[in-house]
Amino acid sequence: MANPPRSNTNTDPARRLRLIKCIGIVILAFIVLVGIAVLAAWLVIRPRRLVYTIEDGSVHEYGLHYKHLNASFNFVFRAYNPNHKVSVYYDFMQVSVFYDDEPIAFDIVEPFYQPRHNVTRLEVKPVARSAPLLESATKDLRLERTAGEMELTVKVKARIRIKVGSWKSSERILRVTCYPVDVHFSSTKSFVRTKCVSHV
Repeated sequence: MANPPRSNTNTDPARRLRLIKCIGIVILAFIVLVGIAVLAAWLVIRPRRLVYTIEDGSVHEYGLHYKHLNASFNFVFRAYNPNHKVSVYYDFMQVSVFYDDEPIAFDIVEPFYQPRHNVTRLEVKPVARSAPLLESATKDLRLERTAGEMELTVKVKARIRIKVGSWKSSERILRVTCYPVDVHFSSTKSFVRTKCVSHV
């Protein structure tokens, strides 16, 4: 009578181990290739940070009553795209004005496209309508009103897409902070250009 075939139990673990090693090598090689491709693309494109400054700023229709502020602000932004191969789609942009870390005014900018190596000027007019203030902020604002100028922080939050050639990225968030932004109550005093910090 013939003996039943023996199961190759000793070689099965070795085969599995070799298979796992092969899969691991393939995955590692894929990661390395993707990394090299990303690095090569970065070296070719050399993306640079978007540069923002506030060129002009003013406050109008100012009124402070019972810890509530009413005011209209005018700001002129200079948005500079220093990249030679990267253009930017701005799908949404909100400009917020802060006093003593409290948001007091907002404005929305219409979507726009910024080509490569381009300067775009943006005029925004955030409005404060009965913006509530803390007691300490109200006291500080009264003192600054007497001194003739108010110190603000202006922030930009935008949803952007990057375009390189025919390729477009998914949406990402651009944040810009401008501080200190000193606006004068008197039109005889000139605005001091404010540099901003941006990051994606």
